[in-house]
Amino acid sequence: MFANIGWGEMLVLVVVGLVVLGPERLPGAIRWTAGALRQARDYLSGVSNQLREDMGPEFDDIRGQLSELQKLRGMTPRAALTKHLLDGDDSIFTGNFDAPASDKPESPARPEPPAPPGAPDRTPFDTDAT
Repeated sequence: MFANIGWGEMLVLVVVGLVVLGPERLPGAIRWTAGALRQARDYLSGVSNQLREDMGPEFDDIRGQLSELQKLRGMTPRAALTKHLLDGDDSIFTGNFDAPASDKPESPARPEPPAPPGAPDRTPFDTDAT
């Protein structure tokens, strides 16, 4: 539930709690919140254990189906199209219409053409140009 809250967010919550509740009531509010979260977690784990005992091996089947549903939930239209119709080749979306990288033969590196004598090593960069 709070897996994506970092230390910075926790510090902001404590400061806001300190301003809103004051230093006298903040420790009690933190204890109450921690106790409520602990009770909710214990209740949910108890429900899960009770379901596991009541359903037996069918519980694992349902969990497998729910995990498949969760995978489908995260499937975007682009990912679904790429996976099912294009066999994972997303070159149509990236603009790279050459053969997929795994099918391309390794081409030897071409040397850079030599610069004319007296030419600067690089093209000058004008910081004032827009």
